[in-house]
Amino acid sequence: MIAAPDRTPLTRDFFDRPVLEVAPDLLGRVLVRTDPDGPIELRLTEVEAYDGPNDPGSHAYRGPTARNAVMFGPPGHVYVYFTYGMWHCMNLVCGPEGTASGVLLRAGEITAGAETARKRRLSARHDRELAKGPARLATALGVDRSLDGTDACATGGSPVSLLHGTPVTSDQVRSGPRTGVAGDGGVHPWRFWINDDPTVSPYRAHIPRKRRT
Repeated sequence: MIAAPDRTPLTRDFFDRPVLEVAPDLLGRVLVRTDPDGPIELRLTEVEAYDGPNDPGSHAYRGPTARNAVMFGPPGHVYVYFTYGMWHCMNLVCGPEGTASGVLLRAGEITAGAETARKRRLSARHDRELAKGPARLATALGVDRSLDGTDACATGGSPVSLLHGTPVTSDQVRSGPRTGVAGDGGVHPWRFWINDDPTVSPYRAHIPRKRRT
C-alpha cells in the first residue's frame, strides 16, 4: 500500500539553503494554491535553479530592480514575473536573504482541484498537460503578479504554501540544461525533473528572437 503524501508544511529553513540543494529537493513536494475558486494542489515534477549574481541566466544577475526585488528578500517567498507580454511564471526564493537565488516551477501533476485547473486551461487535451510547462502551471494555478512577494511559509491563510509531500529518491532525479537559456547561463545543468514522469515539459534550447524589419 502506497503511503499518503505527508501534509506537514515546509518551513523557512527548507528554503534557507543553497539553490542547488533546494531545487532537486522540491521534486515530489506539494504546492497548495488557495483562492476564491477553491484550493488546487500540485505535485512538483520539474524545476530550474537560478543562482542570482553567480548566474548570467538569472533575473538578479545585474542586481536589484523593481521587478526582481523579491528575490533579494527572505527565503520562502514567491517571485512572479510576466514574460513575452503574455504569461506569468512562478518561482520560490531560496538561500539567505540578499543572495537573490530562486527556483522556477516548471511543471507538476495536479492532484486536487483539477476541475478548477481545467477551466483555466481549456486547451489542455489531458490532465497531464494542465501544468506541463511554467506558463501552463501558473495559468492552472491562477498565478499573476498579485502573488509576487507572497510568503509561502506564513502560518495560516497564505494563498500559496508548500507541503512535505513525497520527496523522490536521488535515482529518480534527472538534470540537464535549462530550457531556453542563452549565453553563458545556458550551459548549467540546473534543470531538474522526475525521470519518466508524463507531466514534465520537453526541453527546448534557446532560439534567438528575430527582429522585425
